[in-house]
Amino acid sequence: MQKIYRSIEEISGPLMLVEGVDDVASEELGEIELVNGERRACRVLEVDGNNVIVQLFDNSMGINLVDSKVRFLGHGMQISVAPDMLGRVFDGMGNPIDGAPAIIPTDRRDVNGQAMNPVARIYPNEFIQTGVSAIDGLNTLVRGQKLPIFSGSGLPHNQLAAQIARQATVLGDDEKFAVVFAAMGITFEDANFFIQDFTRTGSIERTVLFLNLADEPPIERLATPKMALTTAEYLAFDLDMQVLVILTDMTYYADALREVSAARKEVPGRRGYPGYLYTDLATIYERAGRLRGKKGSITLMPILTMPDDDKTHPVPDLTGYITEGQIILDRSLNQKNIQPPIDVLPSRSRLKDDGIGEGKTRADHADVMNQLFAAYSRGKDARELSTILGESALSDIDKIYAEFATAFEEKYLNQSFYGARTIEETMAIGWELLKILPKAELRRVDQEYIDQYYDEKRG
Repeated sequence: MQKIYRSIEEISGPLMLVEGVDDVASEELGEIELVNGERRACRVLEVDGNNVIVQLFDNSMGINLVDSKVRFLGHGMQISVAPDMLGRVFDGMGNPIDGAPAIIPTDRRDVNGQAMNPVARIYPNEFIQTGVSAIDGLNTLVRGQKLPIFSGSGLPHNQLAAQIARQATVLGDDEKFAVVFAAMGITFEDANFFIQDFTRTGSIERTVLFLNLADEPPIERLATPKMALTTAEYLAFDLDMQVLVILTDMTYYADALREVSAARKEVPGRRGYPGYLYTDLATIYERAGRLRGKKGSITLMPILTMPDDDKTHPVPDLTGYITEGQIILDRSLNQKNIQPPIDVLPSRSRLKDDGIGEGKTRADHADVMNQLFAAYSRGKDARELSTILGESALSDIDKIYAEFATAFEEKYLNQSFYGARTIEETMAIGWELLKILPKAELRRVDQEYIDQYYDEKRG
């Protein structure tokens, strides 16, 4: 039987001190009963002997220190899981908000899961097709990888997130694929965009959608990615599905963590974030991957905005240490109306070499990728030189490279947020661009592939 406590000693913002408590653990859920019978949820943040600090899920207005009662439920935050979660929309706490009946759970799982044991991991080496050429062709996503997207305020990362969620798939007829999409701290307008977009395109049928709005309490924002990853673990390791998890925006998650840390009067670290920000992010990111003996996998794409486009901000900085690369959105490309505005030169996927090649994408993939990178880099330098000194200062070959850079942005990077390309289509566009260059300039491509794909009549 649950013990009832009437020993609320102090309330400070969203935090409450309860004294004389027995057998309560950190992260355990509790319930506060007000004098009028209203009940509010809370969670244990810290245990100090017989005293506990709990965090309220809602505001503290109306809680009477003398007459209010607290009981602890004996378990942490949980989510009900079942196969029919696919196609449903939930709030940040896992409650259905799509107007459909509650799911009939096959199990209830604690959301505070553990990072995967490195010894139990399988190395990621299988291609995931996102339908976005800048990712598939040059910064390839691999099954079980953690590949974040770094964006800036006002850039269309939500549109890119929705595009990847709609288009992503694994190659192979016998593979079951699902998307778990979690949005944190978003506006009602953004939430409506995601619901309508997924519903209109039919991608909702293979998606589990978690939405946490900006006006909801920080504790829900902190729970949302854990709800999403617990759902993904069920789909991947119980139902043998290949699961792509998209989390947007992790900066809002970190801000909620900072808000709770400040309320607890903890010593702040960089820019006011708690010193354990790295550890907290790692406990989320490291739940993705592939496990020995399991057919399913979890691939993670966290999206985060960089305040003032600062890559050294704690959230992108620490995320870069934990994950395997980054996709970077560029403001100047966005101003040119390049959609999606992915800057491929500073972007990188550290596992791309293991996910491409014969039997995965195409045998010439690595050579074409390297040549496109080199040509685009030289072409951008030529364009900048032309801007400073004038086109007359360029050599004939530099003019060709400048032409290549412009064509690369217009034809390869630019595909709109509703244009899905197969890897074969991406490779074909790559070769059409390489035909702009003289054959002698293709120094990074094997002669076998030049003979097979290159046409002397340049485009």
